Amino acid sequence: MKIIIDAMGGDHAPEQIVLGALQSAKEYGVEIVLVGRGEEILASMKQHGWDTLPGGVEIANADDIVDMHADPAEVVRQHRGSSMVLGLKMLADGAGDAFISAGNTGALLSAATLLVKRIRGIRRAAFAPVLPLGTGCILIDAGANTECTPEFLLQFGCMGAFYAKKAQKKDNPRVALLNNGAEDSKGDALHKEAYELLKAAGEKGVINFVGNIEARDVPADQADVIVADGFSGNVLLKAIEGTAIYMGGLMKGMFKRSVLSMLGALLCKKGIREIRQRMDYREIGGSILVGIAKPVIKAHGSSDAVAVKGAIRQAMNAVESGFCDDIRENVAAMTLPREEKHADET
Repeated sequence: MKIIIDAMGGDHAPEQIVLGALQSAKEYGVEIVLVGRGEEILASMKQHGWDTLPGGVEIANADDIVDMHADPAEVVRQHRGSSMVLGLKMLADGAGDAFISAGNTGALLSAATLLVKRIRGIRRAAFAPVLPLGTGCILIDAGANTECTPEFLLQFGCMGAFYAKKAQKKDNPRVALLNNGAEDSKGDALHKEAYELLKAAGEKGVINFVGNIEARDVPADQADVIVADGFSGNVLLKAIEGTAIYMGGLMKGMFKRSVLSMLGALLCKKGIREIRQRMDYREIGGSILVGIAKPVIKAHGSSDAVAVKGAIRQAMNAVESGFCDDIRENVAAMTLPREEKHADET
């Protein structure tokens, strides 16, 4: 298995990207292609004790970088020689099995769609991160599509279920629709129509649809896949991440109040470590772009070596699962008949 990595994407590139990649090659036995400025990659290697490329690691030189200010709509045309675009071209041409970047999110979505392309019949690709709650719940979409149709949400639910089943080994993943109430009558027109489509897919046995879910119930392990439009999903994701950071700060402050509380922290050290790991995005990896023909993963912009290793584990799991093939084989079951689609769009 060969994983292609954008070595120049992210706040800590290339040093932390390269370090995480080299550690992964050694620990997991996976082949790595680091795409970026060769001299800078080699300098980062030497900084951490590697004088030569280890076996299974290679460099593909790319002089240009897609920064955070790049126009996503123009990235393929204006940055043809960039590490992101070259890496995605390599993936499309079969030079690797998956691609990882911690760079510009919009540019990655646009370039992956244009170069690697969506699975035929899929209307929109969607970001599907695993929420840092310890339950392994997938949120789809988390920001790729701020405006959606009911058919988009239907496809998100089906694709999320296939990913949960194949990559997470969940036999019958529960799919829920993020809404402002649990009752089936809740929501605006988009969510009411999406509810009916997901319900019908559940009745046909395509997915295990369990109804609406409110944001407050997301941490309660009531669903394995949460379907959302990209705007709502991104707000939910950021709220969960912010709450995790806030709660971590509260716990830290509480245990530092006195000698007794610090002793209590020592007694609870193992449990505290487990909680921190469950809520640490670095352990999860990144957000997979579901609906693209091959696995593409968006790592967090502030990824360090630990987060890069998590993204590589996620990429390896995605490739081994073959979930993209499941989506291809079931596109017809998640696509509206032409007359229904026409009515929806009008």
